[in-house]
This record gives sequence, C-alpha cells and structure tokens, in this order.
Amino acid sequence: MRLDKYLKISRIIKRRTVANEACDAGRVVVNGKVARASYDVKTGDIIEIVFGTRTVKVQVTEVAETVRKDDAASLYKIIDSGE
Repeated sequence: MRLDKYLKISRIIKRRTVANEACDAGRVVVNGKVARASYDVKTGDIIEIVFGTRTVKVQVTEVAETVRKDDAASLYKIIDSGE
C-alpha cells in the first residue's frame, strides 16, 4: 500500500492530500530514509513524521485496505511521540 494512503487509513494524518504534501516536503522518513508518497509500506517499517516541532515515530504492525475508525490505531504501534 502507498505511504500516503497508509497514513490516511491508519488516521495518523487525517487527509490523503495532507499526507501527500508531507511526503513531498520531506517531513516523512521511513526506516531512516526520506520517503515519497508512492513508497510501498510493509509490516515492520518504522515511520517518522515531523509535525511542526513535534516528531512522531511509529512501527507498522499491519497493513489493511480498509479498517473501521475504532480499529485504526491497531495498524501501528507508537514508538516515540517526542515533543
């Protein structure tokens, strides 16, 4: 699954266009490398996203095409939500 779509489905970022813009701006890093929106997300990947002054680091635990809002958080595990 594409990185921008994964960020939207997992509800880490609310809109796919915003996720796409974050990737284009270089604010999303996967496994230590700046990733494009078209990056193919796999289970076990470490995703780091910079939100202004805050950085969120998550590990992908599952990749699913569709998921209910209540279960979206089960797609990833928060490693670090540093301030």
